[in-house]
Amino acid sequence: MANHFFRDFIRKPLGRNENMGNDAAKIRSLFKQTYGDVEGIVIGRAPGRVNLIGEHTDYNDGFVFPMAIDFQMMMAARPRFDDLVRIYSADYNHQIEFSLDKPIQFDSGNPWSNYPRGVFSVLQNAGIALRGADMAFTGNVPQGAGLSSSAALEVVTAIVLQKLNGFVKTAPELALLCQQAENKFVGMNCGIMDQFISMMGCQNHALFLDCRSLQYQQIPLELGDNRIIICQSGVKHNLVESEYNKRRQECEQGVAILSKHHPEIKALRDATLTQLDAFKQEMDEVVYKRCRHVISENNRVLESIKVLQQGDLDSFGNLMNASHDSLRNLYEVSCPEIDLLVDLARKVPGVIGSRITGGGFGGCTVNLVNSSAVTEFSKEVTDIYRQTTGIEAKMYISTAAAGANIVE
Repeated sequence: MANHFFRDFIRKPLGRNENMGNDAAKIRSLFKQTYGDVEGIVIGRAPGRVNLIGEHTDYNDGFVFPMAIDFQMMMAARPRFDDLVRIYSADYNHQIEFSLDKPIQFDSGNPWSNYPRGVFSVLQNAGIALRGADMAFTGNVPQGAGLSSSAALEVVTAIVLQKLNGFVKTAPELALLCQQAENKFVGMNCGIMDQFISMMGCQNHALFLDCRSLQYQQIPLELGDNRIIICQSGVKHNLVESEYNKRRQECEQGVAILSKHHPEIKALRDATLTQLDAFKQEMDEVVYKRCRHVISENNRVLESIKVLQQGDLDSFGNLMNASHDSLRNLYEVSCPEIDLLVDLARKVPGVIGSRITGGGFGGCTVNLVNSSAVTEFSKEVTDIYRQTTGIEAKMYISTAAAGANIVE
């Protein structure tokens, strides 16, 4: 993803990013190389995320429990005195431009540009007057890994534009606008989770979010002598967008059946497993399976918060495992490579829980591992995975990071 100038943005296995000042210096240098000087620039950052539990519940008005990770997108920008917008991506070594005095068009030739384009578009549609800008960005959120590089790019664009133009929006409002950019401009019907956690993350906390009301609670992530390890499978099957939208439609079909009998059910978050089973015969088998996953996953999120607050990490790990099994068997968004990573992880003593994270069909697993087992976990899982698949899995330790902010 990164060009040679930003090669050291890419995380080394089992590493952390603790050099915010260095990262700001690099993006400043990139901006200077691209546009000639750095006078008047603003620098912002926005993290990716890993979802600890609560997968495919967000667009069903349900509950999620993600944490921001110490992978990030960084952007430097400066206002212009005309309507021209120029955006340079270091990761693609390419620059695009468009004018704000014309409708902003989707760019099929440069898909990466549609995330910032979409943010400009939804802000303008919301009645916010924007100036032209020169912008440059880079990042170390792995693309195609299910860690929300797109949401991080949208969020950093939004906070930088707010700083440049001085409009007033709360952080949750900005997150919603970023979601609109992905839904309406990019065409991916994601829920609110990715943009919300990138915007609202809190260091050393995970975020319990009600995706209907947007009420949220920062939950201390007190893991003791345990670590969150993200394992990147190195695969991303070309199914994510089409199958994601298909899953949404299947959930909506289930809601339509349930709401005929219980009008109070507006989304699957309103339904119980008892209600679902009562009308199972009216549903296609696949629709039933999708609904059963979502309803049970919402229950697992609520139970997870409870056991974490009690310090019961073993129970939390069991819930992570149950979540993966449901995503594999009922929601059917896993794949052989991810299942192999999970199965290998569960065989290592000291691994408390392991599951797929993100949209599915590849990407990453998230694992809760005792620190005494980290070395064995890394070696055993990566060695056998490589021997079986021919793919080198990458592993990263991540702590819960802060959400988006203006660096300078």
